[in-house]
Amino acid sequence: MKKLSEYAKEHGIHYKTAHVHFKKGLIPGAYQLPTGTIVIPDSYQRPEGVKRTAVYARVSSSQNKNNLESQASRVSQFCLAKGWIVNQIVKECASGLNDKRPKLIKLLLDKSINRIVVEHTDKLTRFGLNYIIKLYPGEIIIINEVIEDEQDLMQDFVSLVTSFCARLYGKRKSKRKTEQLINELSK
Repeated sequence: MKKLSEYAKEHGIHYKTAHVHFKKGLIPGAYQLPTGTIVIPDSYQRPEGVKRTAVYARVSSSQNKNNLESQASRVSQFCLAKGWIVNQIVKECASGLNDKRPKLIKLLLDKSINRIVVEHTDKLTRFGLNYIIKLYPGEIIIINEVIEDEQDLMQDFVSLVTSFCARLYGKRKSKRKTEQLINELSK
């Protein structure tokens, strides 16, 4: 058994909305105790046809923060035009080249969300999109599969080259340190 407030949190809706659902009889098995508490049985499952939608917007750097806001707004407008209720908007400033995007990972692991909508393929990821699509149990909607932002692409390219250079120079430095340590130990 769970209270109506727990039901509301679980479904990502406001308590008052959940109360309206209860009054309209939209929560099967729910009843009100003499104390006034509304209780939902543990056996309650969200109807299969109900989709919970999240919007994911990403830019490569904080310099593009204005683009992040407008991107999230455009995707939200698309969802509203389709008649989908946007339950969550996730905005992230991170490179699309690596997997260091905690907000995306959290969104992909959120079992309450079963539809993720992004503006472009590259906003979700630059590489490995097919893996994400195949492994994600829900639906991923990509509005426009054409790469639009050339500056964002260049920023990711620079990040990739910088990352490889840092790894290369880091290995050289590490090798020199190891050689220096061996020389000191052999003395």
